[in-house]
Amino acid sequence: MDVQILGAGREVGRSGILLRGNKNILLDYGIKVEEKVGYPMPAGKVDAYVLSHAHLDHSGFSPSLYHSAMPAAFGTEPTKRLAQLLIEDSIELNKKKHLHPKFKKTELRSYMNSFTTYKYGEGIEFGDYEIKLHDAGHITGSSITSIENRRNGKKVVYTGDFKLSPQTLHSGADVVEGDTLVIESTYAIKEHPDRENLIKLFVESIKEIIENNGTALIPVFAVGRSQEVLAILEKHKLTNFTYLDGMAREATSITMQFPEFVDNMSLLKNAMTRVKTLRKSNEREEAVSEGGSIIVTTAGMLSGGPALNYITKLNSRSMIFLTGFQAENTNGRRLLENKPLIIDGQKVFIKTPFAFYDLSAHAGQNDLYDYVRRASPHTVICVHGDEESTVAFKEWLELEGFEAYAPANGDIVNIDF
Repeated sequence: MDVQILGAGREVGRSGILLRGNKNILLDYGIKVEEKVGYPMPAGKVDAYVLSHAHLDHSGFSPSLYHSAMPAAFGTEPTKRLAQLLIEDSIELNKKKHLHPKFKKTELRSYMNSFTTYKYGEGIEFGDYEIKLHDAGHITGSSITSIENRRNGKKVVYTGDFKLSPQTLHSGADVVEGDTLVIESTYAIKEHPDRENLIKLFVESIKEIIENNGTALIPVFAVGRSQEVLAILEKHKLTNFTYLDGMAREATSITMQFPEFVDNMSLLKNAMTRVKTLRKSNEREEAVSEGGSIIVTTAGMLSGGPALNYITKLNSRSMIFLTGFQAENTNGRRLLENKPLIIDGQKVFIKTPFAFYDLSAHAGQNDLYDYVRRASPHTVICVHGDEESTVAFKEWLELEGFEAYAPANGDIVNIDF
């Protein structure tokens, strides 16, 4: 079998991993979410498509596969529902920006109609292969995919995005053994801070802001991070001060329908009985003007959503709390670099203090190396990391005795399968 890298080769984003054998199986097909959207390479003939999780850098270009073909699609039910929410939103955003769409809503419908959902551990028979989804510990419904050749027992494992250590809502990823491991490398040369201490500092800082009658503005990714942040706030008895806005409302509502995919669902359910949801402009004005409040809202990179409306109205006692990766050329990155934000086409300097708390749902350096050791593959293919990270990861793995690759987009790796 050949493994062709259509996206996420020596870069973060637009994931697309094509397994080419007697059946062609595509693992993820996303976009690069930056100021200018990036797309993966053409996939060609695809017999089956497996989506690891809902985030647009893994799901965003999936409907384009259904222009003139109808490959079978597999994933978990929450992944299907959350991906549809994000893709529909991306279509609307493109319309507002007057960008030519790369696929139509009819293709999205065809994709959703072809999508069959499975629980973790269920076997999916596909020709000579058996496909299984395993808990990736990243976001609700996220999956590590294993594909086993039933004729010889050889197995390929694709992690997608995963987190081995626990979060507030998820206990951590399953370790899946296989002969070939295709693994994300986002933080291969960086370790995340101790999560327990980080959350303690995060909570203490928020308490200080609301006690001073300021607003703690927490821009979040609608899928995953918003639910994690709500659970943290609930655990620390802060949800009575909290407002929820933007697509995070719908994403949280969908997430709550799948308790079997969330380890601590009671925290999220309790949070949603206490937070106030915002939908109207007058409600948003009140939430900011009153102070002593926490606003959890999209978008996580300040690239749109209600966050940009709030950010210009915060009083001097307020603070902005960034909790996730900020891609280049996004407002979130500009804020971190003390550059003006671009709001409605205008440069706006933000004087409000900000802080960054690394609440990443990705495996850090130690988790990545630990996963490889425990999965015991012969071959490791490092993807979904910048060039420095993937090459360093590959070189370290080679020193450990693994056959390792850090392919660029378009590269093909031949594997024993």
